[in-house]
Amino acid sequence: MTVASTLRILLAEDEEAMRVYLERALTNAGYEVVAVDRGTAAVPLLDEQHFDLLLSDIVMPEMDGIELAQRCAEVSPRTKVMFITGFAAVSLKASREQPHARVLSKPFHLRDLVLEVERMFEEQREASL
Repeated sequence: MTVASTLRILLAEDEEAMRVYLERALTNAGYEVVAVDRGTAAVPLLDEQHFDLLLSDIVMPEMDGIELAQRCAEVSPRTKVMFITGFAAVSLKASREQPHARVLSKPFHLRDLVLEVERMFEEQREASL
């Protein structure tokens, strides 16, 4: 299997259909995916486990993706962050508040998501050489 098989992704997406869809695509691409339906459910997982990537919707109940990314930076600073959103204005706010995070705007094709995730990890590998 590819190098992706060792990489772990924490997916936080409140919309069930989208969460299942993304989880399936990333699992099929060879990633290990843990999916939760809200930011507050992701926090204890970040505290207890290692993830290579936090893939989070920005607009969620209880704790939005930006707050979640800030918490991730505190407890797991090496975890990369990618946001998914359907709101352009929210995308701009995320870019300002989390400048190292990638933002993928909905709608997007699953292939684009997988390519963007692969690109993030490829950049990480090249930086560590």
